[in-house]
Amino acid sequence: MKKEFYLVVFAALGFVGAGFAQAQNPECMTNLSIYAEHAKVKNYDAAYTPWKMVYENCPAINKANFSLGERILAHKIDNSSGPEKDQYVKDLMALYDNSLKYFPTKYSKAGVAIDQALLKYDNKMASDSELFEMLDKAFKEDRANFTNPKALYLYFSSLVDLHNAGKKELQDVFDTYDDVTEKIEEENKVLTEEITKLLPKEDAGTLTKKEERQLRVASTNSESYGKIAGSIDSKLGALADCTNLIPLYQKNFDAKKDDIKWVKRAVGRMFSKECTDDPLFRELFEAQIALEPSASAYLYGGTLKQKAGDTQGAIADFNKAVELETDPYKKSDILYKIATTVRKYSKSQARNYAQKAIDANASNGKAYLLIANLYATSANDCGSTPFEKRAIYWKAADMAYRAGRVDPALSGTASQSAASYNAKAPSKTDIFNSGLAGKSISFSCWVGGSVQVPNL
Repeated sequence: MKKEFYLVVFAALGFVGAGFAQAQNPECMTNLSIYAEHAKVKNYDAAYTPWKMVYENCPAINKANFSLGERILAHKIDNSSGPEKDQYVKDLMALYDNSLKYFPTKYSKAGVAIDQALLKYDNKMASDSELFEMLDKAFKEDRANFTNPKALYLYFSSLVDLHNAGKKELQDVFDTYDDVTEKIEEENKVLTEEITKLLPKEDAGTLTKKEERQLRVASTNSESYGKIAGSIDSKLGALADCTNLIPLYQKNFDAKKDDIKWVKRAVGRMFSKECTDDPLFRELFEAQIALEPSASAYLYGGTLKQKAGDTQGAIADFNKAVELETDPYKKSDILYKIATTVRKYSKSQARNYAQKAIDANASNGKAYLLIANLYATSANDCGSTPFEKRAIYWKAADMAYRAGRVDPALSGTASQSAASYNAKAPSKTDIFNSGLAGKSISFSCWVGGSVQVPNL
């Protein structure tokens, strides 16, 4: 009967064969059951002693030694101080190492390194140098599993602090910024792909319970990446201004002009920071064309032609960039960049490119936000009465709302934009006085289409 009881316990805890030999130890099996029950109700103090016995004598008996052990030790750390707390921190650091040793298929190198780095950071036990070195090693050795948003921010933030202290070069900051932001984009791409698949089912009311959870988790994680991306950009701050970029790239140009990765990143950053008037931008652009006549190169070439007043030549280059790009996500990004470039000359053309960006990637929230802004800045051009002019803000708010829905990473910005546009739209009093509640207002300007006035 006792043997049957133990088997049930191990099944419930997810027992696997790796610890079978240790499972023959009755004392370990008994204490495993005891501490698991205590941990289940968050009585971590009572769980500590039986957990410690099992962990020290039968570490491979069950993954719970590490998953629940982490919670138990974290509780001890939070509720202790001085040398006692330091010892619990050391114990948890060792537990992270052992998790990879005994369950290598359940834990990753990056995951363990991140847990250790965050543990030291949270307990103020790591300098910027130590924190950066731990996270840099983890990122470079196991990039695929380096997905923790907080760790991604700390990785970059600690480097910037080291640069500000004169311990790291500015080029190191830019290189790591590119690596980290590319990683965030990769992770968010996976999330938005899942969201894009599930949103139509949510609209139709056909989501299963499992899919509801998947959509909720994907949206939450995407939003987290968006917040971290914003924090990373803020941390970079003025370091990426033209006054810093131009002398840095001028200094390194001769040595790096044959390095396509460096050239592409340099051109891309100068383009995004609008440093395109400097002669260095053309030098970098021409170097990229010589090394790799890619889609992005034609985008930059079009920008230079546009600045020179060659609108037709610019559009031709822009379209060539779109033709060359085969990846729908990259194509969407190029179309979005074109939209932001041509908006200075034509709002309707900017919307066309933004819509093409959405067609290429339905989760391109930036394109929705751009269209929303194009609508909002056209209020004085659309409508013959003040009410009709302000009605355009409803259309703008709707586009902003869509941006946050398809790409939760932009939800904060999208919500603020939508709220701002709605605040500028006609009020309930305005709607009542107009007598237009529930009716449709058409726009004869470039925006076209219509909007329905809300019912009171």
